[in-house]
Amino acid sequence: MSTKHWVTNALTSLRESLNPVPHETNELDWKVRLSDNKDRLIEHLIAFANNPNGGYLVFGIADEDGHIEPILKENVSEIVNRLANLGRDSIEPPLVIDHAVINFENQPILIVHIPEQSNKPIHRRGKSIEEAWVRSGGTTRKASRADVGGLMIHSTTPRWEELRASSLMSIQDAINSLDVETIANLLQRPIPTDTSELAEWLVNERLLTPDGRGYYVTNFGAIAAAKRIDQFPILERKRIRVIRYSGKNKVNTIDELLGQKGYAAGFEGLINYLKRILPHSEIIQQSLRQQVSIYPEIALRELIANSLIHQDFSISGAGPMVEIFDDRIEFTNPGTLLPGKKPDRLIGTTPESRNEILASSFRRFRICEERGTGFQKVIQSVELFGLPPILFTALENSFRVTLYAPRKFSDMSVSERIEACYQHAVILFLSSQTMTNSTLRERFKLHEKQRNQITNLISDAVSAGRIKRKDSGSGNKFAEYLPYWA
Repeated sequence: MSTKHWVTNALTSLRESLNPVPHETNELDWKVRLSDNKDRLIEHLIAFANNPNGGYLVFGIADEDGHIEPILKENVSEIVNRLANLGRDSIEPPLVIDHAVINFENQPILIVHIPEQSNKPIHRRGKSIEEAWVRSGGTTRKASRADVGGLMIHSTTPRWEELRASSLMSIQDAINSLDVETIANLLQRPIPTDTSELAEWLVNERLLTPDGRGYYVTNFGAIAAAKRIDQFPILERKRIRVIRYSGKNKVNTIDELLGQKGYAAGFEGLINYLKRILPHSEIIQQSLRQQVSIYPEIALRELIANSLIHQDFSISGAGPMVEIFDDRIEFTNPGTLLPGKKPDRLIGTTPESRNEILASSFRRFRICEERGTGFQKVIQSVELFGLPPILFTALENSFRVTLYAPRKFSDMSVSERIEACYQHAVILFLSSQTMTNSTLRERFKLHEKQRNQITNLISDAVSAGRIKRKDSGSGNKFAEYLPYWA
């Protein structure tokens, strides 16, 4: 029996339609053979695509009384190809159907699965949306205006990740275009040895979408798991770029690396490359000298992952960039912040993503932290390494996060010190703690003798509206502070 995930539901619906009294349902229609009435076939496909949870055409069951009339092998391809062509050429938006030939009560039958479509109402191509059909009482009928209105209310636009990145491919070609081994390792699961089981898994992971004649690689499949992104022309400009400069500006370029693999498939390779080329400092641990990157690895991981999954893929000709200067690293992605979002409120808040499938998969792949904790981890690592505060910059058509190299307190600007004070207060507040003169001195690695400098900094941050006193009744020495919005 086929391992397709919908087959179990189809068989349950079929058994319910045959017992105790044979009857067709909204989810299922019996057929002995393919009808010559093209228009009626189109109407059935439209109706099932508009139906909640879709539906099934079962070939091999007689309309009159539900007895089995086994499907012939030579008829399967004819039925599937004709229905697939009608779904693609005569219906809007185009349908992608699936099928399975199974033994039912020791007789072969063909089940064609028409999944529910999100962008409703499904209707005849080239006609108004009122040229739609629905299932009612086990039959297919033309949708009323009320039906059309109800379908529109429950319609959702397909996500970018669900759209097709490739032309129609054989299952083997589709599998060969993806780094299946890396994705399986990220999910900590074995790779199915059977091709049909592997195809079913890739469809369930939304890397592929099936068609009656083959498979398409989805945008998500290509951007996350492609062996080579340049095999998918519409995504070639979305490859990540890593550019190294000599100095603190873009005048002199050392080199440029263009990502070859999908984001998830190539993520560890990218991190290892950055760890090799970024500057290191030497420390001594247990009498041994070690080279340690001046930038925390978790910050690199989170900021790269953030720029990948939160970019706006509708912006053509631009992809995520990592630009390395002598004193900083800039992570830039196409697309501005979503409406209502403020750069200084990104730490600790639940993020919203334009690309939820990509974002949730990166968490499942264990590439980035759980929802809402990524920037917290970044700020904590920045403070541990004694770096200046990270800088969030909303540009006209992109968003940038800057990670600075280590710099002493005395070398930081006043604005940087105030921002570090604010970010420190946020991190403590999110941990149910409050900022004090002592905690801020520890953040900047300063001595007790420099308490007055921190007192002046806190006063500047309060005046700038970045933090506030928790309790105005206590003296300045033991005062506690919160973020301005707390």
